[in-house]
Amino acid sequence: MTASRLTFFHALQSRSTGARALLEELGADYDLHLLDLKAGTQRQPDYLAINPMGKVPAVLHEGALVAEQPAVFIYLADLYPDAGLAPPLGDPLRGPYLRWLVFYGSCFEPALIDRSMQRAPPPPSRSPYGSWDDVFNALSAQLAAGPWLLGERFTAADVLWGIALDWTTQFGLVPDTPVIRAFIDRVAARPAVQRAAAKDAALLAAKPA
Repeated sequence: MTASRLTFFHALQSRSTGARALLEELGADYDLHLLDLKAGTQRQPDYLAINPMGKVPAVLHEGALVAEQPAVFIYLADLYPDAGLAPPLGDPLRGPYLRWLVFYGSCFEPALIDRSMQRAPPPPSRSPYGSWDDVFNALSAQLAAGPWLLGERFTAADVLWGIALDWTTQFGLVPDTPVIRAFIDRVAARPAVQRAAAKDAALLAAKPA
């Protein structure tokens, strides 16, 4: 069964880069709605009526909004099961797969903000993610077992993390260790990820100066 066409809300050079790479991996059929974060179009009433948080990525499918990056990845990968990027219910890898997708939003990004703002971590009894060191060490240990987050199985979680770690290392927010770099390079070498990057590069080049 072929999934019906969806609308993808995207902004260049933003977190939604990973979602576009996933759409390419899935061979999804979608309409692109491009937002300009520098111009503030994500805060205009027409988009806030769709997504009150004014964030990307977001997907509109059959009248339902899917926002928050891990949720977008879970939804899309399940929508295109033939691509094989989401272990189905009943697969022993389904739990670990969901863990690492949710870990991104619930632990990694909050800890990353603490690190970027040079804030001391909250007391363990009041922190839902522990500390930056807890988060980074857990992620690094999982990637070290490789080649993918779930071992030999490539999933949508690898797309999310590969793109996220690429931009965070570029900005010096995440240490560019050999384990992290090797994982980034494996994800970046995938043809679908390269196609998504080329499409975004073409749009960026066509923007008025």
